Amino acid sequence: MSDSLKIAYYPGCSGTGTSMEYDMSTRAVCAELGITLTDIPDWNCCGSTPAHTVDHTLSSALSARNLQLVEAMNMNVAATPCPSCLTNLKTAEHRMQKDAMREKVNKLLDKPYNGGVTTKSVLQVMVEDLGIDAIKGKTVKPLKGLKVAAYYGCIMNRPPEVMNFDDPEHPMAMDNIMAAMGATVLPFPLKVECCGASFGIPRKDVVMRLSGKLLDAADGLGVDALVTACPLCQMNLDLRQSQINSATGARHKLPIFYYTQLMGLALGLDEKTLGMDKLCVSPRNAINAIGKEEKK
Repeated sequence: MSDSLKIAYYPGCSGTGTSMEYDMSTRAVCAELGITLTDIPDWNCCGSTPAHTVDHTLSSALSARNLQLVEAMNMNVAATPCPSCLTNLKTAEHRMQKDAMREKVNKLLDKPYNGGVTTKSVLQVMVEDLGIDAIKGKTVKPLKGLKVAAYYGCIMNRPPEVMNFDDPEHPMAMDNIMAAMGATVLPFPLKVECCGASFGIPRKDVVMRLSGKLLDAADGLGVDALVTACPLCQMNLDLRQSQINSATGARHKLPIFYYTQLMGLALGLDEKTLGMDKLCVSPRNAINAIGKEEKK
């Protein structure tokens, strides 16, 4: 492993808006860990959730344009923090392995994509290219006293033949990072169940039921917080938590952190840099729990 990992960075649309704190904390943590992120110039939306339901070729072209831009940077690895973006980028890679699809997609692009880029999640880069031991070695303020459960959502690792990262039914990347940085990580049986994703717009009742089930399970474990790597999951569990409480009669007050935010705390970064003030459910009690175990 080199002293500095250099990768092309695709922030995704949500990273510049609704999940700004995820992008902020990702950039800050990567800088602290020696991972150099270089933004892809003039990147475009990958099509997010709906594009593939309209046209597979157009959806692939939206992502392939970004991959072509990475090729033009003379880089062969691109990473994104967002599982939805990752799914689209990797699906485009996968589809374009077939000559017929590559030809159809390249007809829509200003410059053809030659297929030389590997797409990963930032989480995958941290775990596989940097390593858990290196992350542990950078920890200066261990998360001891904090009890968390890791929630991956349903697309970070699936389908396995496309995503090619971690176990599709029992992923452990975030669990292992949190444990290495001192947190107590409790097994979460619903770690790859769906939260309702973008159904929060057309079918809020679906999100209330599915996300409510996740919050019930997390509270049942007695954790201080959930950690996630997905902007849609985080939004449904955090922003919509009060709506879920109203709909179900629950009284959840569970902070939903991006895993990079807690990593940042363990690396000694300040809360504002990590966007803690942008969370809807107050993280204060969870943050205050850090270190209490050591004082007993």
